[in-house]
Amino acid sequence: MTETSVHHDIPADEVSRWPLPGSGRTEARWQGLIDLARADVVTGRLAEAHADACAITHELRADSPRPGQLWGVWAAQPPAPVLRAKPHADIALLSGRKMWCSGAGICTHALVTAETEAGAALFAVDLSDPGVTVVPDTWHGVGMSGSATFTVDFDRVAATPVAAPGDYVARPGFWHGAIGVAACWFGAAEAVADKLVNAPGADPIREAHRGAVDAALYAARCALRCSAAEIDAAPDDMRAARIRARRVRAVVEDAATLTIDRVGRALGAAPLGQDPVHARRVADLTVYLRQSHAEYDLADLGSLVGPR
Repeated sequence: MTETSVHHDIPADEVSRWPLPGSGRTEARWQGLIDLARADVVTGRLAEAHADACAITHELRADSPRPGQLWGVWAAQPPAPVLRAKPHADIALLSGRKMWCSGAGICTHALVTAETEAGAALFAVDLSDPGVTVVPDTWHGVGMSGSATFTVDFDRVAATPVAAPGDYVARPGFWHGAIGVAACWFGAAEAVADKLVNAPGADPIREAHRGAVDAALYAARCALRCSAAEIDAAPDDMRAARIRARRVRAVVEDAATLTIDRVGRALGAAPLGQDPVHARRVADLTVYLRQSHAEYDLADLGSLVGPR
């Protein structure tokens, strides 16, 4: 894949300067993600990955993104196909296929998980390597189609080790980053809600829907603010980080889902059929929310807060 420049809508260099989780200014980080996703869901989603890459490389003491670069985080681990890493001097060579690669053809670099003899490890990859090939026609959804989420083939691609097997997920920052995704969900949901908030007229049913959306988004905003304060107070508490992320993502996901449903019920099909910006935003957010694993995530939360 040839080297690409940073997507003009993604302020990657600005994002690189955002405060890191636990720095004392985590709420400002969340607000940056909220603002970008509210303006455009795809921009927020790609910026969130770049922001996460900055935090991951900082925490794992690896080389961080440089000016002019846009990084993705390609860490999905489906059973098949498999991307494998073979040691080669002080680097590794990656070969195989990786699914769910958002920003493929847009990002200049990526943090990529690949299988080693000891398990899945994390590597940094320069996507201008000629062994990187984006597989066309591997995303068929209308929602998030602008995110360039494709399958990518690797053929002996040079990769720099960033984290040994298990180390990528065995850190509180993994869970802090999960809340960053929820901040994007929230920003997108606020933008969907604007269609209802700004709708003229004093219809009592419409006002009831508006009130329900306002209450749900208020609760989600409070959860994000509380999470930022808690992270800043105890950034290294692994158990608390995992519980917090599960809780906040559940609250925000519920609020976003309610917002999509209530706005549709209040306004009918017209905005979805006649307003391309709103229709795209609803489609994008609907797909983006499926980064949640729904009841599986709730079951994990239940196991954490149940009897020990």
